[in-house]
Amino acid sequence: MESPQLIPHLFRTEYSRITAVLSRTFGFENLQVAEDIASETFLAAIESWPYKGIPENHAAWLYTVAKNKAKNHLKHHQIFTEKIRINLGYPSPLAEEEQEIDLSEKNITDSQLQMLFAICHPSIPVEAQISLALRILCGFGIDEIADAFLSNKETVTKRIYRAREKLRNEKVAISFPTKEEIENRLQTVLRTIYLLFSEGYYSERKDTVIRKELCLEAMKLNILLLQNQQTNTHSTNALMALMCFHASRIEARQDKNGELILYDEQDESLWDQELIEKGNYYLQRATTWKISSKYFIEASIAYWHTIKEDSREKWESILQLYNYLLQIEYSPAAALNRTFAISKARSKKEALTEAKKLQLDKSHFYFLLLAELYKGIDKTQVKPNLEKAFSLAKTSAEKNVIRGKIDALETKNI
Repeated sequence: MESPQLIPHLFRTEYSRITAVLSRTFGFENLQVAEDIASETFLAAIESWPYKGIPENHAAWLYTVAKNKAKNHLKHHQIFTEKIRINLGYPSPLAEEEQEIDLSEKNITDSQLQMLFAICHPSIPVEAQISLALRILCGFGIDEIADAFLSNKETVTKRIYRAREKLRNEKVAISFPTKEEIENRLQTVLRTIYLLFSEGYYSERKDTVIRKELCLEAMKLNILLLQNQQTNTHSTNALMALMCFHASRIEARQDKNGELILYDEQDESLWDQELIEKGNYYLQRATTWKISSKYFIEASIAYWHTIKEDSREKWESILQLYNYLLQIEYSPAAALNRTFAISKARSKKEALTEAKKLQLDKSHFYFLLLAELYKGIDKTQVKPNLEKAFSLAKTSAEKNVIRGKIDALETKNI
């Protein structure tokens, strides 16, 4: 791989690793310093590699440069604080003892995991948590984060700045929570990862409905949790299973023009069987705990969707899972999906009765479902509901799918 392509690739993987270790070393109050040193390290690579050649061990070269820059910063800081100490008697925490910059694989993993828990602190809003995770732990640029959230650089920059200030003022430590804190904090971490994956798998913020890179980063963060004994829990395995099952169908969800392909029309041969097998593995792992979480129920539903056979048994199983999920945590999306399962497991008439009770008149999915249920019951209601769905759809990809359905109706004169 030539340096023009190699450096951006390494930036995505190594920037976050270097930043996590340096942030853990310096603390949140010096987070900007950690990011600056990581950025300067890659600037050095850009300036050096095209002329001196690409080093054989890319990561080791970057780590050495980052260590040297960090040590220089600490040395200069110590000189400055020594002068203050003489004049004001003000000791510097960074100057009290020499700090080792440990960029070993174990310390990198530990630092990333600790940073993940720190970023997902309940004192900052969820969008700020995700933005910080993308920036610090995934190596995303401000432009990329703004693009993912259909925002602008100024808004994202302010959001990240306020989050950093909050974490600094709250004196949030970049450390692993105590055993007593893990369960409560872990749920916040998992929620952030879940929302990050959801933003990638189905985004309502952008014309590109699927953002594969966001899904991938969410799965990478979850793997950090699975690699640690204290966070390798039922919910962590269940969430990983859920993401594997969904990710297995990403390639089949869009055509070559980027248009969305609905489940019933997907080419099963494009489903990633390796990811499905991994999903099955993590789902089985989750069963070793004698509990059943929201993520486990959703993963079980996603498992049934990796079986293309349209049997009544399949949809009855999905229906019962949705019944259980709604008892654990109600959501309009789950209620809507349960209604679709009723139509498959039992009848459209029964499903239509249930759907009307929901009254989700601001959701285009609701009117899409009504249009589907009215087929075979009252054909005159199909097109009006599709048109309503079209008016509420938020992305051009969705509108194109709905427009195709309306055009098909007009062609058949239904």
